[in-house]
Amino acid sequence: MSARRLRPDERRTLVLLGLPTAALALAITFVTTYVPVVADRFLDSTTVIGLLIGLEGVIALWLPIVVGRWSDELGRRLPFLAWATPVAALSLVAIGLSSSFTPLALAVVLFFLAYFVAYEPYRALYPDLMADEIAARAQGTQAVWRGLGTGLALVGGGMLVAIGTDVAFFAAAGIFAAAMAAFLGPALRMARGRRTETAGADPATLRALLRARPVLRSYFAANACWEASLGALKTFVFLYVVKGLDRSEPAAAGIIGGVALLVVLAAPLTGKLADRYGRSRVLAATLPFYGVGLLVPAFTQSIAILVPVMVVVGFGGAMVMSLPYALLQPLMPHGQHGLLTGFYSVSRGIGTAIGPAAAGIAIETLHGPFGSTDGYAAMWLVCGGTILLSLPFLLALRRREGPGGP
Repeated sequence: MSARRLRPDERRTLVLLGLPTAALALAITFVTTYVPVVADRFLDSTTVIGLLIGLEGVIALWLPIVVGRWSDELGRRLPFLAWATPVAALSLVAIGLSSSFTPLALAVVLFFLAYFVAYEPYRALYPDLMADEIAARAQGTQAVWRGLGTGLALVGGGMLVAIGTDVAFFAAAGIFAAAMAAFLGPALRMARGRRTETAGADPATLRALLRARPVLRSYFAANACWEASLGALKTFVFLYVVKGLDRSEPAAAGIIGGVALLVVLAAPLTGKLADRYGRSRVLAATLPFYGVGLLVPAFTQSIAILVPVMVVVGFGGAMVMSLPYALLQPLMPHGQHGLLTGFYSVSRGIGTAIGPAAAGIAIETLHGPFGSTDGYAAMWLVCGGTILLSLPFLLALRRREGPGGP
């Protein structure tokens, strides 16, 4: 099966939609990666740090459904982004100025609230505007933008954190606000007079869909596992390199940025492969290698071994960042894109609540066996283990899809 070419208008839409992806990815990466660096200066517990970052998942358990339903009922997505953008930017500034746990926690919670108010309606724009037949390529393109935002946060943020966390978070707030403004101006003009078609979706509708469609339940569990892995990785990878491997903060930024670059380069390829051969098939064929690759750094710090493993990890990371939503998009009933986007984020929320907390607990409890890295190598057990745990759910999803796909 050959995938058709994207039309010029589809390409322009994808470019415009990419700006919020990069902005939101930069902001959330700053929070999940560098809040632990801020907190580490006045907290001794990686478990508490993991629980703090895991608040993202707790909020995602309820707010996405509410906001997704509102955006469906209102028939408008963009006002949510316009209201949430300044709140998120100010929260980033407040995080950078925090010098104790209470103001830091309050600023983090406020950021997560604003993030989900913006993210859910924005994400629902993809099924609103993109045909199902190009969904994987659209999500692959989005993953490129997400990788750019994530890479800028990891590389630039790591350099700026060495100067000062306040400087780093001030810069993040400015870049985030500028990118969102660059999107909202043309998007609001394009959307003038248009409304999103809706079907009055509500949580009862979602519960009925889950009861009637086991494939959605399998997807929910698999996606939660993928997000747990990403959540654990983002929260502690910077501290793993700095404290576990005893590298400088700029060196850590370069190392992590190199892997992020692999994700950016691999994302378009994963989208093309998924549109051509099937999204669940591509995931099922490659996730075992990704999961095993994530386990390797727990047991060795040999550069000769880790460099080729990181190539596999970069490609796997591109898949986990780009394909899950594309896997869900064909399962969405018409007029309920916002609600099912909320469903997607609830599954993400469970993962992002469990992943950082589990990694923080693993680092503390397994400090002895992993003492050579100050315990931080134990995080990779969570990162790789949750990917491997997702495989039975993914295989069940494939069986329930049937030979004709979703």
